[in-house]
Amino acid sequence: MKRRLLNILIAIDQLLWVLLTLGNGSPDETISAAAYRMERQGKRAGRVLRPLLDAIFAPLERDHCRLSYESEMAGSQLPDGYRARIP
Repeated sequence: MKRRLLNILIAIDQLLWVLLTLGNGSPDETISAAAYRMERQGKRAGRVLRPLLDAIFAPLERDHCRLSYESEMAGSQLPDGYRARIP
C-alpha cells in the first residue's frame, strides 16, 4: 500500500512539472529532479526552486533534489523490464 501511494504521488509530481512548464518539461521528470538539474545548468529557476524544495523535504530526507536527480539518472524508478541490462 505504501508503494502504491508513493507511485501516485510521483505521478502527480510529474504531471505538475509538465503543466508548470506548459508541456515543455519531460513527462518522466519530477519537479525536484528538474530543480536540481536546472541549478546545475546555472538557471535562476533552479537556484530558487532547489533550496525551497530541499527545505520542504528536509524533515524526510536530506538533499532531496540531488537524490531525486540521481534516481532519475540511474533509472531506479523504472520497472525491472525497462532498465538497461548488461549481458
